Amino acid sequence: MMSEENRSYPTTLWRLIRTPPASGAWNMAVDSAILEAVGEEAVPPTLRFYSWQPPCLSLGYAQPIADVDTTRLQKKGWDLVRRPTGGKAILHADELTYAVIGPKEEPRLQGGVLESYQRLSMGLLSGLKKLGLPVQVVTDPGDADEDQAICFQIPSDFEITIQGKKLIGSAQARKKEGVLQHGTLPLSGDLTRITQVLAFKDGITRTQAQKRLLDKAINVEMIAKETVSWESAAQALIAGFEEALQIEFEEGDLTPWERNRAETLMAETYQNPTWTHRI
Repeated sequence: MMSEENRSYPTTLWRLIRTPPASGAWNMAVDSAILEAVGEEAVPPTLRFYSWQPPCLSLGYAQPIADVDTTRLQKKGWDLVRRPTGGKAILHADELTYAVIGPKEEPRLQGGVLESYQRLSMGLLSGLKKLGLPVQVVTDPGDADEDQAICFQIPSDFEITIQGKKLIGSAQARKKEGVLQHGTLPLSGDLTRITQVLAFKDGITRTQAQKRLLDKAINVEMIAKETVSWESAAQALIAGFEEALQIEFEEGDLTPWERNRAETLMAETYQNPTWTHRI
Protein backbone atom coordinates (compact mmCIF):
# COMPACT_ATOMS: atom_id res chain seq x y z
CA MET A 1 0.00 0.00 0.00
CA MET A 2 1.25 3.48 -0.86
CA SER A 3 2.05 5.51 2.24
CA GLU A 4 0.26 8.80 2.76
CA GLU A 5 3.59 10.63 2.59
CA ASN A 6 4.07 9.44 -1.00
CA ARG A 7 0.48 9.37 -2.15
CA SER A 8 -0.45 11.21 -5.34
CA TYR A 9 -3.82 12.92 -5.78
CA PRO A 10 -5.44 14.50 -8.81
CA THR A 11 -4.89 18.26 -8.52
CA THR A 12 -8.10 19.96 -7.45
CA LEU A 13 -9.34 23.47 -6.68
CA TRP A 14 -10.48 24.36 -3.17
CA ARG A 15 -11.80 27.61 -1.76
CA LEU A 16 -9.59 29.43 0.75
CA ILE A 17 -11.25 31.69 3.33
CA ARG A 18 -9.66 33.88 5.99
CA THR A 19 -12.20 35.26 8.43
CA PRO A 20 -11.55 37.96 11.06
CA PRO A 21 -11.45 37.27 14.81
CA ALA A 22 -14.91 36.41 16.12
CA SER A 23 -16.82 34.87 19.01
CA GLY A 24 -16.84 31.15 19.62
CA ALA A 25 -20.52 30.86 18.67
CA TRP A 26 -19.95 32.62 15.35
CA ASN A 27 -16.88 30.56 14.50
CA MET A 28 -18.68 27.25 15.11
CA ALA A 29 -21.77 28.48 13.24
CA VAL A 30 -19.66 29.40 10.21
CA ASP A 31 -18.00 25.98 10.11
CA SER A 32 -21.43 24.33 10.29
CA ALA A 33 -22.91 26.62 7.64
CA ILE A 34 -20.07 25.81 5.25
CA LEU A 35 -20.65 22.11 5.89
CA GLU A 36 -24.31 22.48 4.95
CA ALA A 37 -23.39 24.41 1.80
CA VAL A 38 -20.92 21.67 0.86
CA GLY A 39 -23.69 19.12 1.31
CA GLU A 40 -25.85 21.05 -1.15
CA GLU A 41 -22.91 21.20 -3.59
CA ALA A 42 -23.28 24.97 -3.47
CA VAL A 43 -19.59 25.57 -2.64
CA PRO A 44 -16.33 23.70 -3.27
CA PRO A 45 -14.23 22.03 -0.55
CA THR A 46 -13.00 24.77 1.72
CA LEU A 47 -9.96 25.51 3.87
CA ARG A 48 -10.78 28.23 6.39
CA PHE A 49 -8.45 30.04 8.78
CA TYR A 50 -9.76 32.03 11.73
CA SER A 51 -9.15 33.21 15.29
CA TRP A 52 -11.20 33.99 18.39
CA GLN A 53 -12.13 37.22 20.15
CA PRO A 54 -12.56 37.15 23.10
CA PRO A 55 -10.66 34.00 24.12
CA CYS A 56 -13.03 31.05 24.13
CA LEU A 57 -13.21 27.72 25.90
CA SER A 58 -14.63 25.13 23.53
CA LEU A 59 -15.99 21.78 24.67
CA GLY A 60 -16.18 18.63 22.61
CA TYR A 61 -19.57 17.46 21.36
CA ALA A 62 -19.98 14.88 24.15
CA GLN A 63 -17.99 16.58 26.93
CA PRO A 64 -19.89 17.32 30.16
CA ILE A 65 -20.46 20.95 31.09
CA ALA A 66 -19.44 19.93 34.62
CA ASP A 67 -15.82 20.06 33.40
CA VAL A 68 -16.14 23.88 33.33
CA ASP A 69 -15.83 26.24 36.29
CA THR A 70 -18.37 28.71 34.90
CA THR A 71 -17.81 31.24 37.70
CA ARG A 72 -14.11 31.48 36.93
CA LEU A 73 -14.86 31.62 33.20
CA GLN A 74 -17.26 34.54 33.62
CA LYS A 75 -14.76 36.43 35.77
CA LYS A 76 -12.20 36.08 32.99
CA GLY A 77 -14.66 37.41 30.43
CA TRP A 78 -14.00 34.44 28.15
CA ASP A 79 -16.49 32.79 25.82
CA LEU A 80 -17.85 29.27 26.11
CA VAL A 81 -19.02 27.18 23.15
CA ARG A 82 -19.70 23.52 22.41
CA ARG A 83 -18.16 22.24 19.19
CA PRO A 84 -19.98 20.06 16.65
CA THR A 85 -16.91 17.79 16.76
CA GLY A 86 -15.68 15.49 19.50
CA GLY A 87 -12.65 15.66 21.74
CA LYS A 88 -11.84 17.53 24.91
CA ALA A 89 -11.67 21.17 26.02
CA ILE A 90 -9.49 23.75 24.26
CA LEU A 91 -8.86 27.36 25.24
CA HIS A 92 -8.68 29.33 22.00
CA ALA A 93 -6.31 32.28 22.39
CA ASP A 94 -3.12 33.37 20.61
CA GLU A 95 -3.61 30.74 17.94
CA LEU A 96 -4.34 29.93 14.32
CA THR A 97 -7.43 27.79 13.84
CA TYR A 98 -8.03 25.87 10.64
CA ALA A 99 -11.11 24.11 9.28
CA VAL A 100 -11.22 21.67 6.37
CA ILE A 101 -14.74 21.12 5.04
CA GLY A 102 -15.64 19.01 2.03
CA PRO A 103 -17.70 16.11 0.68
CA LYS A 104 -17.00 12.57 1.83
CA GLU A 105 -16.26 11.61 -1.77
CA GLU A 106 -13.28 13.99 -1.94
CA PRO A 107 -10.20 11.71 -2.23
CA ARG A 108 -8.45 13.46 0.66
CA LEU A 109 -11.50 13.04 2.91
CA GLN A 110 -12.99 9.70 1.92
CA GLY A 111 -12.85 6.58 4.06
CA GLY A 112 -13.05 6.63 7.84
CA VAL A 113 -12.02 9.20 10.42
CA LEU A 114 -8.49 7.87 10.88
CA GLU A 115 -7.83 7.54 7.15
CA SER A 116 -8.83 11.11 6.37
CA TYR A 117 -7.20 12.38 9.56
CA GLN A 118 -3.93 10.84 8.43
CA ARG A 119 -4.16 12.42 4.98
CA LEU A 120 -4.86 15.89 6.35
CA SER A 121 -2.03 15.47 8.85
CA MET A 122 0.36 15.27 5.91
CA GLY A 123 -0.70 18.76 4.83
CA LEU A 124 -0.31 20.11 8.35
CA LEU A 125 3.07 18.39 8.76
CA SER A 126 4.37 19.81 5.48
CA GLY A 127 3.24 23.31 6.39
CA LEU A 128 4.79 23.29 9.84
CA LYS A 129 8.08 22.05 8.44
CA LYS A 130 8.09 25.16 6.24
CA LEU A 131 8.19 27.16 9.47
CA GLY A 132 11.34 25.26 10.41
CA LEU A 133 9.64 23.26 13.16
CA PRO A 134 10.90 19.71 13.86
CA VAL A 135 7.42 18.19 13.79
CA GLN A 136 6.38 14.54 13.75
CA VAL A 137 3.11 12.65 13.35
CA VAL A 138 1.95 10.45 16.22
CA THR A 139 1.38 6.87 15.05
CA ASP A 140 1.19 5.12 18.44
CA PRO A 141 -0.19 7.45 21.10
CA GLY A 142 -0.46 4.76 23.76
CA ASP A 143 -3.25 4.72 26.31
CA ALA A 144 -5.07 8.02 26.70
CA ASP A 145 -6.48 8.92 30.11
CA GLU A 146 -10.15 9.40 29.37
CA ASP A 147 -10.62 11.24 32.67
CA GLN A 148 -8.62 14.20 31.42
CA ALA A 149 -10.74 17.16 30.35
CA ILE A 150 -8.06 18.95 28.30
CA CYS A 151 -7.45 18.22 24.62
CA PHE A 152 -3.72 18.94 24.69
CA GLN A 153 -3.11 16.32 27.39
CA ILE A 154 -4.25 13.56 25.02
CA PRO A 155 -2.26 13.02 21.79
CA SER A 156 -4.26 10.96 19.28
CA ASP A 157 -3.40 8.97 16.18
CA PHE A 158 -1.89 11.11 13.41
CA GLU A 159 -1.72 14.31 15.45
CA ILE A 160 1.30 16.60 15.23
CA THR A 161 3.93 16.63 17.96
CA ILE A 162 7.32 18.19 18.65
CA GLN A 163 9.75 16.42 20.96
CA GLY A 164 6.89 14.20 22.08
CA LYS A 165 4.65 17.15 22.97
CA LYS A 166 1.35 17.85 21.22
CA LEU A 167 1.38 20.91 18.95
CA ILE A 168 -1.93 20.76 17.06
CA GLY A 169 -5.23 19.57 18.50
CA SER A 170 -7.77 18.53 15.86
CA ALA A 171 -11.24 16.98 15.81
CA GLN A 172 -13.43 15.66 13.02
CA ALA A 173 -17.13 15.10 12.40
CA ARG A 174 -18.46 13.04 9.50
CA LYS A 175 -22.05 14.02 8.74
CA LYS A 176 -24.43 13.25 5.91
CA GLU A 177 -23.51 16.63 4.40
CA GLY A 178 -19.78 15.89 4.39
CA VAL A 179 -16.68 16.11 6.56
CA LEU A 180 -15.65 18.86 8.98
CA GLN A 181 -12.22 18.77 10.57
CA HIS A 182 -10.99 21.73 12.53
CA GLY A 183 -7.99 22.19 14.73
CA THR A 184 -5.93 24.67 16.67
CA LEU A 185 -2.27 25.65 16.36
CA PRO A 186 -1.17 27.55 19.49
CA LEU A 187 1.25 30.26 18.43
CA SER A 188 2.18 31.76 21.80
CA GLY A 189 0.92 32.40 25.32
CA ASP A 190 0.56 30.42 28.53
CA LEU A 191 -0.73 26.94 27.72
CA THR A 192 -1.83 26.40 31.33
CA ARG A 193 -4.44 29.20 31.21
CA ILE A 194 -7.11 26.63 30.40
CA THR A 195 -6.77 25.12 33.88
CA GLN A 196 -7.94 28.43 35.36
CA VAL A 197 -11.46 27.88 34.00
CA LEU A 198 -11.90 24.12 34.40
CA ALA A 199 -13.36 22.44 37.46
CA PHE A 200 -10.94 20.80 39.90
CA LYS A 201 -11.64 19.49 43.38
CA ASP A 202 -8.88 21.63 44.89
CA GLY A 203 -5.83 23.76 44.16
CA ILE A 204 -3.47 20.81 44.32
CA THR A 205 -5.20 18.96 41.49
CA ARG A 206 -5.30 22.19 39.45
CA THR A 207 -1.54 22.60 39.89
CA GLN A 208 -0.99 18.96 38.96
CA ALA A 209 -3.02 19.49 35.78
CA GLN A 210 -0.89 22.49 34.88
CA LYS A 211 2.28 20.43 35.23
CA ARG A 212 0.87 17.58 33.14
CA LEU A 213 -0.12 20.03 30.45
CA LEU A 214 3.34 21.55 30.21
CA ASP A 215 4.79 18.03 30.06
CA LYS A 216 2.54 17.06 27.16
CA ALA A 217 1.89 20.21 25.10
CA ILE A 218 3.88 22.94 23.37
CA ASN A 219 3.27 26.04 21.25
CA VAL A 220 5.10 27.42 18.23
CA GLU A 221 6.92 30.20 20.09
CA MET A 222 8.31 27.76 22.66
CA ILE A 223 10.12 25.79 19.96
CA ALA A 224 10.82 28.53 17.39
CA LYS A 225 12.20 30.87 20.09
CA GLU A 226 10.50 33.76 18.32
CA THR A 227 7.02 35.03 17.61
CA VAL A 228 5.41 33.58 14.48
CA SER A 229 2.54 35.70 13.19
CA TRP A 230 -0.94 34.38 12.42
CA GLU A 231 -0.47 35.26 8.74
CA SER A 232 2.94 33.55 8.52
CA ALA A 233 1.51 30.38 10.04
CA ALA A 234 -1.48 30.48 7.69
CA GLN A 235 0.72 30.91 4.63
CA ALA A 236 2.89 27.98 5.72
CA LEU A 237 -0.12 25.70 6.13
CA ILE A 238 -1.51 26.77 2.75
CA ALA A 239 1.81 25.84 1.15
CA GLY A 240 1.84 22.56 3.04
CA PHE A 241 -1.63 21.57 1.81
CA GLU A 242 -0.67 22.56 -1.72
CA GLU A 243 2.49 20.47 -1.65
CA ALA A 244 1.37 17.38 0.27
CA LEU A 245 -2.20 17.10 -0.99
CA GLN A 246 -1.97 18.62 -4.50
CA ILE A 247 -4.57 21.29 -3.81
CA GLU A 248 -4.82 24.61 -5.61
CA PHE A 249 -6.53 27.36 -3.64
CA GLU A 250 -8.72 30.18 -4.83
CA GLU A 251 -9.16 32.99 -2.31
CA GLY A 252 -12.82 33.53 -1.56
CA ASP A 253 -15.38 34.54 1.04
CA LEU A 254 -18.54 33.21 2.59
CA THR A 255 -21.53 33.28 0.28
CA PRO A 256 -24.56 35.34 1.35
CA TRP A 257 -26.39 32.07 2.05
CA GLU A 258 -23.57 30.80 4.28
CA ARG A 259 -23.45 34.08 6.18
CA ASN A 260 -27.21 34.12 6.73
CA ARG A 261 -27.24 30.46 7.73
CA ALA A 262 -24.39 31.08 10.19
CA GLU A 263 -26.43 33.87 11.81
CA THR A 264 -29.32 31.45 12.26
CA LEU A 265 -27.14 28.63 13.59
CA MET A 266 -25.42 30.98 16.00
CA ALA A 267 -28.74 32.14 17.48
CA GLU A 268 -30.51 28.78 17.48
CA THR A 269 -27.64 26.48 18.43
CA TYR A 270 -24.24 27.80 19.40
CA GLN A 271 -25.45 30.65 21.63
CA ASN A 272 -28.26 28.51 23.03
CA PRO A 273 -27.76 27.07 26.54
CA THR A 274 -29.77 23.99 25.55
CA TRP A 275 -26.87 23.13 23.22
CA THR A 276 -23.97 24.35 25.33
CA HIS A 277 -25.22 22.80 28.58
CA ARG A 278 -26.89 19.74 27.07
CA ILE A 279 -24.57 17.28 28.87
